[in-house]
Amino acid sequence: MKSQHEFFTASDVPWTEVGPGISQRMLSSDPADGTLTRIAKWAPGTVSGEDVIQHEYFEEVYLLEGTLTDLTLGKTFEQGDYAARRPGMPHGPYRTGEGCTMLEIRYRTS
Repeated sequence: MKSQHEFFTASDVPWTEVGPGISQRMLSSDPADGTLTRIAKWAPGTVSGEDVIQHEYFEEVYLLEGTLTDLTLGKTFEQGDYAARRPGMPHGPYRTGEGCTMLEIRYRTS
């Protein structure tokens, strides 16, 4: 189960690098099952890879700022756009030209 927190200032959580061009503020997580709530920031020009993405958890993503382009769909999403993905749902790969910041929530049902 993800860690429990009462209200706190999310901007006090330090940014940590998690991959080329991607950093995160981890708000709550359970390393044992991969569930998490985080703010992820992609630097301008970041690409998620070349392959379509699929995973075994539910995922919700809300774009807080910037733009994110789905290279398979050829569609660009922007601030205020939201995605809800069931396990196994294909998506991406992604690229951001100007950079973006998103709220991401991952969880399991069992």
